[in-house]
Amino acid sequence: MWKKSIEGCTEKDKKTQSVKLSDGKCGDPTMIKTRQELKSVLAYEKKLYPNSMADIITNDQRTYNWKYIKLLRKTEYHYNNRKGSLHHKIMYIWYRKRKNLLGAKIGVEIWENSFDKGLVIHHNGSIVVNRDCRIGMNCELHGDNCLGNAGFGANCPTLGNNVNVGVGAKIIGKITIADGIKIGANAVVNKSFLEENITIVGIPAHKVEKKL
Repeated sequence: MWKKSIEGCTEKDKKTQSVKLSDGKCGDPTMIKTRQELKSVLAYEKKLYPNSMADIITNDQRTYNWKYIKLLRKTEYHYNNRKGSLHHKIMYIWYRKRKNLLGAKIGVEIWENSFDKGLVIHHNGSIVVNRDCRIGMNCELHGDNCLGNAGFGANCPTLGNNVNVGVGAKIIGKITIADGIKIGANAVVNKSFLEENITIVGIPAHKVEKKL
């Protein structure tokens, strides 16, 4: 799992949206590669969703989101182990197809290895995340969100840990969002915000200044 820091990373690393990993090296997020890591991530995320018998029987909409998260993580596990393994290649295709079918049903499109652990989808419907986005731990999506490029290329956002993305908010382009930032409903974020634990709102997004 990756950390938010890009200090010590080269300019080339930053251009490829690499981040400093837990081992101190720069690179893409090291996601789920072992069965134990898969179990650990799923156990962590299961607590973030309704899973009571009543929720399941009454088809609480977030139980579908949890099913999607499980399929996403299993897709990632097999994707990250597919090289040199026919078993993982087959299972990757199987789980990715199931993920995409459910995603089409609930309106969620997320590529593997975009999110660190702790992803919470509060409301399904119209959530699109470009494959080149990199998002830290405990991200919250409230629905009707788009994280992607400005229309072309792999110029996509990098989000730190504990970022809360309000309903209708869009994050566009090769920008960086620091840890703990709250993004207001319907905001359009098209520039970097490197100050941690602030609130940004509006079109284009700007920092909410505290009144003295």
